Amino acid sequence: MNLANRLSLARLLLAPCVVASLLYYDAQHEQFRYLALACFLAGMLLDAADGFIARFQHQQSQLGTVLDPIADKLLIISALISLSTIRALPDAMRVPGWFNLIVISRDVVVIVGTMLLFAFTGKFTVKTSWLGKCTIAAQMAVVPVALLGWPIKPLVLGVAAVLTVLSGLGYLRLGMRVLDA
Repeated sequence: MNLANRLSLARLLLAPCVVASLLYYDAQHEQFRYLALACFLAGMLLDAADGFIARFQHQQSQLGTVLDPIADKLLIISALISLSTIRALPDAMRVPGWFNLIVISRDVVVIVGTMLLFAFTGKFTVKTSWLGKCTIAAQMAVVPVALLGWPIKPLVLGVAAVLTVLSGLGYLRLGMRVLDA
């Protein structure tokens, strides 16, 4: 297993650390908020390092093309769901349920679409669009902004939601074109 794939695996392991930190958070234990933030930021840095190493060290692999998006989504979704459902979190740290619904719905469309394309074409290719990459970055930005309770949270949520919807529609359109061909 190459270094890029090991970094993706490390990101998979950071997801439960983020969730556990948030579960133990309360007003008397602020350190858990910062531990969750540190784990999430480490995941973001490992994502960047993973991509850099895979491209520039020629460590791209079939496993990596599947493992990388899974690690991204597990880290993001687990943090977002935790920030929505853990009742001990103050309002400034909470992420609204509608945002998670948009993120998860888009991911379901992408996964089901990929499965359908494989069923009809026999090919499994994972290609992230430029808009998809921007969407992941925007979704990732929501978590630290929420954890820090920054007042720009509504703006970041709005931008991430719009990008999520647009990228979902873009992948849907691309899938339709592939099926029509």
